[in-house]
Amino acid sequence: MTILNDIKSKYRSGKLSRRQFMEGALAMGMTVAAASSFTADVLAATPKKGGRIRAGIAHGSTTDSLDPSTYENGYMSNLNYAIHNHLGEVGTDSKIVPELAESWEPSNGAATWVFNLRKDVEFSNGKTMTADDVVASVNYHRGEDSKSAAKPLLEAVKEIKTDGPGAVRVELDGGNADFPFVISDYHIAIKPSKDGVIDALDPVGTGGYILAEHEAGVRSFFTRNPNYFKSDRAHFDEFEMISIIDTTARTAALKTGDVDLMDRCDLKTVNLLEKTPGINVRETTGTKHYTFPMRTDTAPFDNNHVRLALKFAMNREAIIKTVLRGHGALGNDHPIAPSNPFHNKDLPQRAYDPEKARFHLKKANMEGLTVDLSAADAAFPGAVDAAVLYKEQASKIGININVIREPNDGYWSSVWMNKPWGASYWGGRPTEDWMFTTAYMSGAPWNDTFWEHERFNKLLIEGRAETDQDKRRAIYYEMQEIVSNEGGVLVPMFANYVFAMTDKIQHGAIAGNWDLDGNKFMERWWYS
Repeated sequence: MTILNDIKSKYRSGKLSRRQFMEGALAMGMTVAAASSFTADVLAATPKKGGRIRAGIAHGSTTDSLDPSTYENGYMSNLNYAIHNHLGEVGTDSKIVPELAESWEPSNGAATWVFNLRKDVEFSNGKTMTADDVVASVNYHRGEDSKSAAKPLLEAVKEIKTDGPGAVRVELDGGNADFPFVISDYHIAIKPSKDGVIDALDPVGTGGYILAEHEAGVRSFFTRNPNYFKSDRAHFDEFEMISIIDTTARTAALKTGDVDLMDRCDLKTVNLLEKTPGINVRETTGTKHYTFPMRTDTAPFDNNHVRLALKFAMNREAIIKTVLRGHGALGNDHPIAPSNPFHNKDLPQRAYDPEKARFHLKKANMEGLTVDLSAADAAFPGAVDAAVLYKEQASKIGININVIREPNDGYWSSVWMNKPWGASYWGGRPTEDWMFTTAYMSGAPWNDTFWEHERFNKLLIEGRAETDQDKRRAIYYEMQEIVSNEGGVLVPMFANYVFAMTDKIQHGAIAGNWDLDGNKFMERWWYS
């Protein structure tokens, strides 16, 4: 893509103001008339209804369930946002805005929250949404036997009850300034209830689309919900989603017109894809990060000296150059991205240091360490290449990493959180508390390192309730330092979302909280 095409893309996606675009376009030799015409065309682009959009998605497993509490990959996240809504949604500015809630009001030091609900919402089965549905949907994840990934997020909820037919009151055991983010977690989809209980496997929701066909790990087909409460969303008549995990096959499907868009572009060849007539490549920066989690309840990863040795044994710059090819940033062994409000910019960047790696191996009495590392490109694009390059880097220090190439299908059910050490990725979360609670709090279902740290857990509670921004920053800075130096995760990089689509697809500003416009492309985009 030329520089001029790049600034056109950034203006179209809302990353540049009109003034910034005009300055850049004129500097690249574009005439004033042409630049003005382009901006006018962008401003005049209004969403149109109709058509069928087909998405090739680099996720999906035959073990996927329609139960929202189990959603664990991008395929199911897209399905979720097609058929469901939540109390709030993350906008293109990464801020939480009302969705099924019309507004919310905190009190009692942010320990009490009242969510005022929209009155014009129907489920796809014709039932009108009420406060009872919201209470039942939230309580589904709070049950004693619940294994929901959202359960730890809701542990602070002492009581949730209706406050009249159109409002829900939530009492927390302490203040939480981020609670609208928390209760809008993508697992907490609002579903119809009967006698205070929801049917988690019934794909009925309030979303812009109705699930008509579904074969787990293969394909899903949706039709537009004619009664969707957002009149300015869900523009396509039909939406088809196909699981194409192989990157080459997914790219070929886009080029041949078998799909209209794809996620997870191959960064090795994306420059060639950009030059393909009729295809546009887009890129957003958010909180996505690639990781190598170690089970700290399993030897030898129960020894922090071993974990530190492995962290110092990685040349991150070389791996980022190989895997991301400039489409991302260095990671520092914690999950808080530079785009997060309380990212610890003062934490020294960990670098490849053979001397320190050997020091920690000696401390652990583990010279000549041999460990298995499971990897598959289902974990993240280039995961196998990264693991092999890491093996070469570590071998120079005397560490033997045996790379096990796992099958893509079933990776998340049979390898992640089961094998002692593997590759993984996180879409990240828009707040520090949300990310830490989901994946690092002791006992969290998705704590994929099985890590426990008393000081960290204490700070987690304190940071959640703290409203003084300077004090909150200090808390989250310390938590990032603890995870980096004592945690069981190796985070070499934060990755941009890079995806592609036919040039017939139009869109506004693109959100970066998840891939593909916050995984809401099916309701935010349209055909020209």
